[in-house]
Amino acid sequence: MKVSHTAIAVMAALCSRHAAAISVDLSDTSDITFVHGSRTVKADQTATGTYVTYTSKITLKQASETQSDTLTSTFTGSFTSDFTTATNLTETETGTGTGTGTETGTVTGTVTGPAEPSNTQPCNNHVEFCTRKYSNITNIAAHNSPFVRPGNSGSNQELSVTTQLNDGIRLLQAQIQWPSNSSAPHFCHTTCDLLDAGPITEWLTTVRKWVDDHPYDVITILLGNGNYSHPSLYAPYIEKTGILKYAYHPPYLPMSLDDWPTLEEMILRGKRVVMFLDYEADQEEYPWLLDEFSQMWETPFDPIDRTFPCTVQRPPSLSDTSAKDRLYYMNHNLNAEFNVFGTELLVPAVSLLNETNNVTGYGSLGLSANNCRTDWGRAPNFLNVDYYNYGGFPGSVFEVAAQLNNVTYNRSSCCGTTSAAPQLQSGYSASLVALMTAMLSAYLML
Repeated sequence: MKVSHTAIAVMAALCSRHAAAISVDLSDTSDITFVHGSRTVKADQTATGTYVTYTSKITLKQASETQSDTLTSTFTGSFTSDFTTATNLTETETGTGTGTGTETGTVTGTVTGPAEPSNTQPCNNHVEFCTRKYSNITNIAAHNSPFVRPGNSGSNQELSVTTQLNDGIRLLQAQIQWPSNSSAPHFCHTTCDLLDAGPITEWLTTVRKWVDDHPYDVITILLGNGNYSHPSLYAPYIEKTGILKYAYHPPYLPMSLDDWPTLEEMILRGKRVVMFLDYEADQEEYPWLLDEFSQMWETPFDPIDRTFPCTVQRPPSLSDTSAKDRLYYMNHNLNAEFNVFGTELLVPAVSLLNETNNVTGYGSLGLSANNCRTDWGRAPNFLNVDYYNYGGFPGSVFEVAAQLNNVTYNRSSCCGTTSAAPQLQSGYSASLVALMTAMLSAYLML
């Protein structure tokens, strides 16, 4: 079908700096293919899925403290805190540090691994984090981390996962689907016909290699169960990547804030990857794949409201008392919305990224995070963003996290090989129009 005046209006509106929500009325339904999935759920609608409520805390039999771990790592840096502050450790360390601090005490077990790790700064680049619990740190999350494809409406990031991690992203979110023509799960955005980022083994292996080379870093992976499949279907493919040697096994279900270990403890144990599955998790069978909504809650997903209310959307009916004692995930990936015969389609509001990912100002990440801290008495654990390399300046999203964590952010460390933020105001319009054209082609089958 030909591009209508309405379609052109959609592109113009989405390219506008004031894009927020768009309602489109088309009169001809022929040649239109509707794509259904998480991107077409109304903003005020709770996603379908099973939410498990626990009236008491379960002690998991296969918690990491009771397992014999074969992973070993070589540390070439030094911790500034006393190793004896860690609890329930079963390893020993006898080496000496080459950094500026000193290590004291004895931890049992021999630690060996990558001979020359690529960083020597402990605990996610900040010594202040070493003695902080995992539950007491704010991290930047890359929404749909694998979906990096120029000109595709399903993209949410611009830089590779290795660059994301190098820049400071510490939560990687991705959605798993089963392509109709494949026997292996892939990372796909809503449907593999829209964006197929390939088998999950490829991306997870890349992440595992980065973890190999960064022995002082703790990362989180949040997997979206796009087909609501049992985790037994995913487990063999995840195991194949070798990442499970780093997977953290929590002792309880659910975990309260005080139950989480410090980053120092996780690093010493070699359990530096926390993996969540949003739906259908089975922690008693797969203790390394955590049930997200039993352990963490989220603010409204696919937001189109620039005020970003800091309310609990998932899991539904979670009490304030329970919410205050769990991790929480602030969705700040602003979307633009348009309607085609009652079907709401959401795409990233890229024209507002400089403001959405900024430290201050209306609709900014910094303002929303501080509002959450006021509402809940503590900062969010994860700030979920699209195109993290855009903002008020390169790395502005990391400045927000640094302020919440009361540490100093090194602005020269971001973002990959691009200096993205200025391009939004000069020369970006053409590429944005191309993106919108590709989006309409994908959704409307022009």
